[in-house]
Amino acid sequence: MIQLETTPDLADQVYRALLDAISEGSLAPGRRITQEELAEQLAVSRQPVMQALRLLKKDGFVQDAPVTSGPGGRSRGLQVAPLDAQWIAHVYEVRGALDALAVRLAAARRTRIDPALLTQGRDAVRRGDIKAMIDADLAFHRALYQASQNPLIEQSALLHWHHIRRAMGEALQSSSLRASVWDEHEAMAQAVASGDAERAETLMRQHSGQASAHLGAQMDAHTGTAVAPDNSVVR
Repeated sequence: MIQLETTPDLADQVYRALLDAISEGSLAPGRRITQEELAEQLAVSRQPVMQALRLLKKDGFVQDAPVTSGPGGRSRGLQVAPLDAQWIAHVYEVRGALDALAVRLAAARRTRIDPALLTQGRDAVRRGDIKAMIDADLAFHRALYQASQNPLIEQSALLHWHHIRRAMGEALQSSSLRASVWDEHEAMAQAVASGDAERAETLMRQHSGQASAHLGAQMDAHTGTAVAPDNSVVR
């Protein structure tokens, strides 16, 4: 057998950078993208960008751009896929059920969620850093999954986490939602620590339902596609 080179996977780094940009809204729904543009902005060759875009397309985050109008019209590459409100609602239904089970099991063990996770989330809100808000939210929910001591919950929830990240990135563009998310997280953490499984599950179902409803209303309020005013991809 031949030896394999142990070099960093640049395509994976590009994939994550582009996924972050899509989740944060730097690459907005409907934004047209090309390999050349992205390679230049990320200071890499076209090859890892092509591989990353292939994965993003398979995962449903980018799609073929519409064919240009006029004689001999042709596709202008790819574009960021629009958010699908029905798909996001389905994802939230599944996530809500898994999260409700996680907090119930965690409350049965009276698990104390690290308060530093709440501080991390509130700090991200104060800074207005959407990527940090999303990362903090994932950290909090993963702490609940791990506290449940059922590894299948975390494995199942993380299957669709990338789509949740994108939905959250859209929802968190609204400043009115940011602080309340962490008030809700704190209330759930307190219910779990006190062993109140019924209250923890109720709060989690409300949390998930409100997030899904807020995002659905926000998406319904937008018509057409939003295009970023500049060409920035990563900070």
